[in-house]
Amino acid sequence: MSHTNVDLFERGKAVMPGGVNSPVRSFASVGGTPYFVDHAEGAHVWDVEGNRYIDYVMSYGPGILGHAHPVVVDAITAAVAEGTSYGAPTLGEVEMAEELVARVPGLEMIRLVSSGTEAAMSAIRLARGATGRDKIVKFAGHYHGHADPLLAAGGSGVANQGLSGCDGVPDGAVADTIVVPWNVVPELDDSIAALAVEPIPANMGLVPAREGFLEELRDACDAAGVLLLFDEVITGFRVARGGATERFGVQPDVWCFGKVIGGGLPVGAYGASREVMGHIAPLGGVYQAGTLSGNPLATAAGLAQLRQLDDEAYTQLERTAIRLADGLTAAFDAAGVAAVVPRVGPLVGLFFTDRQPTDFDEAKAAADNGVYPRFFHGMLERGVALAPGPYEALFPSLAHEDSIIDETIATAAEVAQGL
Repeated sequence: MSHTNVDLFERGKAVMPGGVNSPVRSFASVGGTPYFVDHAEGAHVWDVEGNRYIDYVMSYGPGILGHAHPVVVDAITAAVAEGTSYGAPTLGEVEMAEELVARVPGLEMIRLVSSGTEAAMSAIRLARGATGRDKIVKFAGHYHGHADPLLAAGGSGVANQGLSGCDGVPDGAVADTIVVPWNVVPELDDSIAALAVEPIPANMGLVPAREGFLEELRDACDAAGVLLLFDEVITGFRVARGGATERFGVQPDVWCFGKVIGGGLPVGAYGASREVMGHIAPLGGVYQAGTLSGNPLATAAGLAQLRQLDDEAYTQLERTAIRLADGLTAAFDAAGVAAVVPRVGPLVGLFFTDRQPTDFDEAKAAADNGVYPRFFHGMLERGVALAPGPYEALFPSLAHEDSIIDETIATAAEVAQGL
């Protein structure tokens, strides 16, 4: 039986809010009908109608090797034959924890969970428990998942829906959340448990920290006894072998991870020093648990993927991203289109504006000007799939060979001429 995207979207809307299980997938911020993926391989996805797309969504980060990488598929296949979940500890959990701790300077213990949201939610609880303080500080436009206290001025999915906050989150839930502008060092005091930050913000588009800013945040946290929390759900093991900590040489007190460490399966993790993690049950009084935490399929997939990511892999990822960013910039310049294509390591962004945004207000102004949906659909019609919202990053993978990047740039040049 053949399916069409329109038919599946209508069926989905009858039984799921907006026809989807995560809002941005609905195409609400770009208009039109989403493509429903049938299968994927390498740098491409195919929809249910047989259309092939060069994919830069890549599941918003997990697909760093490319889709359906044989090493990951083999690892999952071997693991699933042994069972899918036990509610008891496994070798894979220990090996995953050892792998993460070995890669990240200062990280001594981790706890596996099932999503990035769960990791951030748990990390905030840990920070409050470890410090005995209640307040947290976050930056406008930084997204740390959909837990109540972190949805104040969130980027990405929240921003794509045009929401400044979220219905159903009572005032009390965010009463202890202080939202401050990005790239400005906030005032911190002894009422604050944690300062949460995306070390490379990639949920309001790509809006990098200014030079030295992360070091300034580290100093400010030290002065006030505040725990610095790096949300590395996107940057972890994508921007370097040891994530943002290795890339920038700034060591936070608490980390959150996800995406890459699951090889495409649901996973998250949070971690810290042995001292701070000593507050987590059963060692301490901060309770957190999960039936599927440390799932054997997720650890098998994640370990298989991480073991492919050596220094050479990161060099290739960055080289690919440079080729993509430089090519897109040249295409827009040639067409006379005002656009900036920020890049940090292997992460690439896109804003249709004449200068790089430095905070959420500037990113929002660029996202709201109406150009991105036109570019998005022009690319999609020609076989290149970008994220269906102007606040996301592009995720080139190890499967995006030079010929694929060049095809993308040529397509962008054609679409840009029509803008």
